Amino acid sequence: MGAGAIRRGGFWRGGSMALAMLAMCVGPGAGDVSASRKPDTLPHEIRSIEVQAEPLAGFDRVAASRQRFGQLEWVGGLRLRSDDAHFGGLSGIALDADGKGFVMVSDAGLWLTGNLAYRDGRPITFENVRIGPLKSLDNSVLRRDRDRDAEAVALVSGSTRQGELLIAFEQNHRIGRFNIGPDGLSAPKSYIRPDLSRGRIPTQKGFEAMTVLKAGRYKGSVVAISERKLDTQGRHTGWFWSKGRPHVFTLTDIGGFDITDLASLPDGDLLVLERRFRWTEGVKTRIRRISLRDLVPGAALEGDVLMEATMAQNIDNMEGLGVHQDASGATVITLISDDNYNRALQRTLLLQFRLIDQTQKTTAR
Repeated sequence: MGAGAIRRGGFWRGGSMALAMLAMCVGPGAGDVSASRKPDTLPHEIRSIEVQAEPLAGFDRVAASRQRFGQLEWVGGLRLRSDDAHFGGLSGIALDADGKGFVMVSDAGLWLTGNLAYRDGRPITFENVRIGPLKSLDNSVLRRDRDRDAEAVALVSGSTRQGELLIAFEQNHRIGRFNIGPDGLSAPKSYIRPDLSRGRIPTQKGFEAMTVLKAGRYKGSVVAISERKLDTQGRHTGWFWSKGRPHVFTLTDIGGFDITDLASLPDGDLLVLERRFRWTEGVKTRIRRISLRDLVPGAALEGDVLMEATMAQNIDNMEGLGVHQDASGATVITLISDDNYNRALQRTLLLQFRLIDQTQKTTAR
C-alpha cells in the first residue's frame, strides 16, 4: 500500500521541501496530522464521475524540454483532479493493448474504468470515467480496511471493456480473479492465497506488486512481489504460480526502496516499480527491468535500473505501473500515483514514457 512511509509523510506539494522541514519541526506526531484518511463510505452503485486532466509541461521541473531519463523517453503526463470525494488513492493500473481503455484500483476498495485520449501520441484527457466498489465472494461490498486494500491490477484476457483481470490485495493478502464488462467488475470468482513457506507476511507489506507473464516457459503465470518482506539477506520476497504451484524467488534490495508494482513486457521481461521516502529527501521512484530468462524457482534476481527520479522531477507517490504499445509498436510505460486522499499536499499524476529499444542504447541521446 505504501501507506506506512508515505501516509506518515505525505507532505509534498509541487516538490516543496519547506513543508517537509515544517512537518519535522512540529514533532513526532506531525505526519499523522498531515495525512488524510480513506473515504469512510463506499459508493454502493456504479456511477460516472468527471475527472479533469491538466497536461504537465515536462517530467523534469527545471529542464522541461528534457526527454531522456535513463533508458526511458518522456512521452507526456497529466495531473488528475475530481470533485468526487472517492477519487484518489490509486494504486494499480492496467491498460488495453492500444493504451486507450484503462482499469484502475484504489486502496479504498474501488475500481475505475474509462478512456485515455491522446493527441500527437501524448495523453490529454480522461473520458467516460466510471467508479464502483470492489466486491467479496458473496457479492457484498468490501467494508473493512484490511479487506479492501487493493494494490495492483492485471488484465488476463480480453479488454478493459470485456475481459478477465486479477486484483492483488494486501493486509488481508490475496489475489482475486474478476470479470469485467458493461456492468463493471463482478464479484471475485476465486482467490489465490499467499504462500507462507517463507513465513507470514507483515500486514502492510504484502501483495503490493502483481502481473501476468506474457511470454516464455511460464507464460500466463501470476507473479507477485511483496512491498517489503525481506529474507535473512535483506532481499525482497516474490512468488510466481506455475500450474497452481507457488515458487519463491528474491529481488535484491537497492538503497532501501519499497516495491510498488510490476508489469510484464511483451517478451516476458518484468518491469518493477519502486519507491523510497525519507524526510530529508522526499520521495524517489525507480524502474528496474528483470530478464525473463532469469526467473526460475529459487532465483536471486537483481535486474537493470532503467530510470530513477527524485523530486527534481514531476513525481509523487508512484504506485501503479502499466504497459502498452503505441501506433509505432514501441513500448509505452504508464505510471499512476496514490495521493492517499491527501489532496492538500499530494497529487494524482499519470506519467508516460517510451522504453528505448535495446538496439538503440548506444546511439540514443
